[in-house]
Amino acid sequence: MLSTRTDLLGEEVADDLAQLQDRLAAFPASEARATIERELGAPVGRLFDEFDDEPVSAASIAQVHYARLPDEDPFAHRAVAIKVLRPGIEEAFRRDIDLLAWLAALVERTQPALRRFRPVAVIETFAEITEREMDLRMEAAAANELAENFAGDDSYVVPAVDWQRTARRVLTLQRLEGIPMDDREALLGAGFDLRDVLGKAAAIFFNQAFRDGYFHGDQHPGNMFVTADGRIGPVDFGIMGR
Repeated sequence: MLSTRTDLLGEEVADDLAQLQDRLAAFPASEARATIERELGAPVGRLFDEFDDEPVSAASIAQVHYARLPDEDPFAHRAVAIKVLRPGIEEAFRRDIDLLAWLAALVERTQPALRRFRPVAVIETFAEITEREMDLRMEAAAANELAENFAGDDSYVVPAVDWQRTARRVLTLQRLEGIPMDDREALLGAGFDLRDVLGKAAAIFFNQAFRDGYFHGDQHPGNMFVTADGRIGPVDFGIMGR
């Protein structure tokens, strides 16, 4: 959350925190494969024609691998992205939340000037959101609802969910590829009009918030791309708002 707030922290600190978005150290592919097989009840070689052991991104809760489905599979998209939770993330999360809750209570008790920021309530909300984020079936449902809200809108493309290959710790989505929203030079080099891109992004968020009452709550540049045909494509639907 803080990685997008250069106005509060300055560019150097925000850039360091941005590493948490999608550039952390990856966990071994053998563990990702083991999680997929345990969650989906079948060998990786039977579930996918191809599976790339090198993750395309690794964030604080999960990492993403590209794969390809068999040509005869009923899912509409052959190229997919598979999100796999980090091993042991639930235990690590609970330890961190316990520490943050203790610190928040200490701040409220000893620093009256900071009580207006409601640190205990902030940590409780963060814990609730992240608990949901660690059940990838909830994320799949969120992606599905967002896609339904934008059906027929040619400015926004939400990846389709492969429900047959989705479980609590594994999420399989249609693969989206594009240029990250903050890569200004790449967008210009690809011939995009930045005003047009920004206009689309603003209209999309306003439609989410004011038309649908349901919005993507984690729209940092690691989660938003501009596809080759000029649409904006979101990924990571773990944090949504109503």
